[in-house]
Amino acid sequence: MAYKVDHEYDYLFKIVLIGDSGVGKSNILSRFTRNEFCLESKSTIGVEFATRTLQVEGKTVKAQIWDTAGQERYRAITSAYYRGAVGALLVYDITKRQTFENVHRWLRELRDHADSNIVIMMAGNKSDLNHLRAIPDHDARLLAEKEGLSFLETSALEALNVEKAFQTILLDIYQIISRKALAAQEAGATPGQGTVIKVGDNSGNSNTRPCCSN
Repeated sequence: MAYKVDHEYDYLFKIVLIGDSGVGKSNILSRFTRNEFCLESKSTIGVEFATRTLQVEGKTVKAQIWDTAGQERYRAITSAYYRGAVGALLVYDITKRQTFENVHRWLRELRDHADSNIVIMMAGNKSDLNHLRAIPDHDARLLAEKEGLSFLETSALEALNVEKAFQTILLDIYQIISRKALAAQEAGATPGQGTVIKVGDNSGNSNTRPCCSN
């Protein structure tokens, strides 16, 4: 979902957060959209989303970020929410090997349900727990390179690289949209056309719960 809408912002980009339950997806969401972190977290049920508006190369971009439940029993519910997504942050926990091994499964699901041009970044969360590390940074970088993904290690607790992760995704999306618009313009078509999928209001308010979850 990437299109011009009104005077409040130039583009609306839908980004999905995916990964196993407990890796910190909801804390990443709350850190980026509200600069909050909740130590007392509980599992996300279904899907929640929050928004934040920011500047990308001189354009006002509204990021609508969806937090998908990581538990198996909600997978059928959340699969529909990949539709219209132009970006994804695939999160694993650097202290839990299984969450890293499941990255392949999440990538398959994402590529089955999302647009083929979706921008994907892999994030190793909880870098503040480096003393409990189970996945070497080198292993993660090799996987990201093999799969053609961007990669960062983040800490929602310490607000480390959370902003950078979303800024990178949004910049990549914007540059793809700009290239498409330029190509369409050169071909004599109307620039900026795309699939319009309304998934929320335009108020700019989050509809997540007051506290965050994983």
